[in-house]
Amino acid sequence: MAIRKIRTIGDEILRKHCKPVKEITPRITELIVDMFETMYETNGVGLAASQVGILKQIVVIDVDDGNQYVLINPEIVETRGSQTGPEGCLSVPGKSGTVTRPEYVKVKAFDASMEPFELEGEGFLARAICHECDHLNGDLYVDKVEGELEDVSLDEEEEGEVEE
Repeated sequence: MAIRKIRTIGDEILRKHCKPVKEITPRITELIVDMFETMYETNGVGLAASQVGILKQIVVIDVDDGNQYVLINPEIVETRGSQTGPEGCLSVPGKSGTVTRPEYVKVKAFDASMEPFELEGEGFLARAICHECDHLNGDLYVDKVEGELEDVSLDEEEEGEVEE
């Protein structure tokens, strides 16, 4: 498979709405594999298809909880509580900002076989789900930052503490 080029802030594709996936094709399967490889190669915990230049409603997430999540056509159906903390993005390299997100999220989506499922997440997983779903609507976390963006050192990026 392949490592794909991550689009960065200023690229107009990041501000576009992604289209729903109607069926799983070999190209979609390859895209999902490539997205995981690209995410791992860049020390991220989540990646949306638009970040690699594809306007499809596909998100991959791995917050190091022992699971890999593929969310196709995700729809957040429930949120509760709030959490405020640092957030970063592979499409906004070298920066971090404070963002408030729900503490709990429930999302309905399809998996890589187009089987419907629901995923519930709390804490970091809830943050990642919201962050990546925002990408599908052309929204970036920088739109939600409380205060100023801060520079992130290379050491922090490599540790994956703030990159989503």
